[in-house]
Amino acid sequence: MAKISPTSIKYSIIADFVADGPFQKPDVIGALFGQTEGLLGSDMELRELQKEGKIGRIEVELNTEGGKTTGEIMIPSALDKTETTIIAASLETIDKIGPTDAKITIKDISDVRGSKRDYIMERAKALLAGIKNEGMDSTEMETELRESTRVSKAIEYGVEGLAAGPNIDNDAEIIVVEGRADVVNMLKHGIKNVIGMQGTKFPKTIATLSKTKELTLFVDGDRGGKLIAQNVCDNAKIVYIATAPDGKEVEELAGKELLQALRKKVSADVFLRDIKRSSYNNRSSVRKEEMTSGIIRRELVSDDVSKLRELISEIKGKNVLVLNEDLEIVKNISVSRLSSVDAKSAFILMVHVATKSVIQEAERMKSKAVAAKTFGKVSDTDIQLVSL
Repeated sequence: MAKISPTSIKYSIIADFVADGPFQKPDVIGALFGQTEGLLGSDMELRELQKEGKIGRIEVELNTEGGKTTGEIMIPSALDKTETTIIAASLETIDKIGPTDAKITIKDISDVRGSKRDYIMERAKALLAGIKNEGMDSTEMETELRESTRVSKAIEYGVEGLAAGPNIDNDAEIIVVEGRADVVNMLKHGIKNVIGMQGTKFPKTIATLSKTKELTLFVDGDRGGKLIAQNVCDNAKIVYIATAPDGKEVEELAGKELLQALRKKVSADVFLRDIKRSSYNNRSSVRKEEMTSGIIRRELVSDDVSKLRELISEIKGKNVLVLNEDLEIVKNISVSRLSSVDAKSAFILMVHVATKSVIQEAERMKSKAVAAKTFGKVSDTDIQLVSL
């Protein structure tokens, strides 16, 4: 059997399967070879393609629970785009694995060369930056040198080694941002009394600073920024809160935009009150939808959030914890399998990182909330979002 070279792999076929009974990995591979044999002609036989090195080693992961077997199939391909999609489509015609009825669904066909392209671009940028620019005029040289000097003044501060500007100890007013990239951008534009939280776990250094300094929290202009603001205010004394323009992040703002956003800061009490009012309106809308759908959800209380934080360790990788109203774990499954969960049991969905697809599934199931350590680019939703 010819081996497929890692450098020749172009695509990766990812498929999910579910079957009504137990079996082993060889049964899955046997079904792939056996039930696609003769389907696409001799040139497209999986077994022959693998011998020729055009299809790589087929990887199978499976789990048997409650009399059902579910899992994932991964097939590397050195074929072109059209041939790869034909092979992928043929897998969905398989209706048995071993002696049991089964259903295979293609989840994704990814171009594995994308990561190579990303590397090429990053390396090209580094090489380009290394070329001496003899045509740079004196003004450009002064600007680059000034910005480089400012950025180089970033220090590590506190027990967590947080990225910060050089004026943290000397200034009475401190600006708290989300991460290191935000700190670098602030320093680049001459704002030195800044510190970044870097990470999902709230740093004790920020709480300590809030006891002696006047803190202004500066967050991104998205829903994730609002959630971070609530979490920080729960753990430290924040006097003012500023936000980037809608849809923008602090790290990408120009100098004028940074100063404008900081000038528009409001007291933390006003900011949180506005969030609470908006959240109340959203919950009212959710309750109306619940009454229409026949699913009535109870309200979340502070004890619920504490219990949720205790359950973080139960999340497996990128899986989703499905919790009922007693905050008992109903399922610990991937996002793609949420459709198999009884919507009435899906009171809260809990993940490490809440993506758009998780929020959409929560909306479909009329869940009360999504709880996560980190929130991605989340659009407006009536689902209650809980920052852990």
